[in-house]
Amino acid sequence: MSCCALASSPKGYWLIRCNVLGRVLTIDDLPDDDLLAIFDFYVVRCQDLSFPPLANQDTKKKIESWQSLVHVCRRWRGLVFGSPRRLNLQLFCIPSRSARESLDVWLALPLLIQGNVSEASVNNVIAKLEHSDRICQISLNFYTSQIENLWTAMQVPFPELAVLLLGSMSIGPVLPDSFLGGSVPRLRSLALLAIPFPGLPKLLLSATHLVHIRLLDIPHSGYISPEVMATCLSMLTSLETLQLRFESPQSCPDNENRRSPPPTRSILPALTFFSFKGVDEYLEDLVFWIDSPRLYNLSTTFFDNTDFNTLELNQFFSRTPTLGAYDEARLIFHSREALVRLRQFQPEPSDHRMVEVTILCHASDRQLSSLAQICTLSLLPFLTMENLYIYEHRYSAPNWKDDIENTAWLDLLLPFTAVKNLYLSKQFLPRIAPVLQEFTGGRTTEILPTLQNVLLEGFQPSEPVQEGIAQFISARQTTNHPVAISVWDRDLMWDKF
Repeated sequence: MSCCALASSPKGYWLIRCNVLGRVLTIDDLPDDDLLAIFDFYVVRCQDLSFPPLANQDTKKKIESWQSLVHVCRRWRGLVFGSPRRLNLQLFCIPSRSARESLDVWLALPLLIQGNVSEASVNNVIAKLEHSDRICQISLNFYTSQIENLWTAMQVPFPELAVLLLGSMSIGPVLPDSFLGGSVPRLRSLALLAIPFPGLPKLLLSATHLVHIRLLDIPHSGYISPEVMATCLSMLTSLETLQLRFESPQSCPDNENRRSPPPTRSILPALTFFSFKGVDEYLEDLVFWIDSPRLYNLSTTFFDNTDFNTLELNQFFSRTPTLGAYDEARLIFHSREALVRLRQFQPEPSDHRMVEVTILCHASDRQLSSLAQICTLSLLPFLTMENLYIYEHRYSAPNWKDDIENTAWLDLLLPFTAVKNLYLSKQFLPRIAPVLQEFTGGRTTEILPTLQNVLLEGFQPSEPVQEGIAQFISARQTTNHPVAISVWDRDLMWDKF
């Protein structure tokens, strides 16, 4: 027979003694290894955060959860400080606190530096950066004109640095080639936001264990050619995430100084997610140099162009076996951009496969013609899905012109030859109906030949169907290709995907 006594606390209960076969045991009777096993469950391990959120109380509390253990008793304190690696003991430092407040009361443990750097906190951050041999993570946003002082403090080696995230609200001075001492052997995640760093290729030669790279809002002063970028990436065999997003179309390859093509392409064996924003010429050159056999999520954003040339992108798609067999396509229109999104659903939402191409432009006729070019030149082999959605973003709806020719819509719809279910929002029904109306008589299957259902947002069965749609459906009925009309219940979630 046994019985246990529990002491309550605001967050639950503590076991203080247990009677087993007449012997009273307390938690103090547990051997050290068993106590450490219990501590393992209690301590929050944050070393795998690829791009952690900036400093907040919850983050600090999680990372420093071990500190409550050392205040229980002398034995627990000795166990915790005697197993710093096993328990992943780390100190969380924010810019607003001085180095003395953050560090002097504890042992020389690994440091995480996170937060927003203002004019008032620059010196605090510089003082913490002096402990470069202990820093394992730096995640800082800069709101100061003293960035150069910080760059100077970061020109020494950081041998334990695993995560680096630097962001600036405005384009600052270029990072020097001697940044981080030119070597980051343990770096796993790198993110730069509006930080020019043309010397990045040199640093990447030492960062061979990188898993995530995010270079966002790359200013032209930090431009790196696609050939050099591809060469650097070829060394990163563990790279899973790559984001290259340029600030403006000024960052464009120089046609006169392009290198000759390599004898073999570089292979990125682990890459699964790739996001790009820039001119189509840059992406064309980059994908010409690389292969990524496991890529399943590709998002591209192009600056407006009157004539997209994406032949190499098409070839890249064709030699990437994980892309294709999509379940749906969405044509989504915003006030300043339009996009086509292809998705393949998997049992786990995190494994959904997707290809997305966005065109940055305001004019409605340019949005249509650009998407038509992309669908015809790049995505045509993938347009085998049965579901096609056409709608505007609810909170960023486009301001459409009324003089758009039906042929513009026709060019966009023609590649979707396998669609069985067409979903139309209220805004686009009156624009597409006249296009379908033109295909009557013997021409009914020239557009959307396998169509079986038209689903209309807000449709009421008691109301008459829009005239153009009605005539199209009637014509399809006479050619033994019937089409049914039903309602599409579009909810707010559609503007999140």
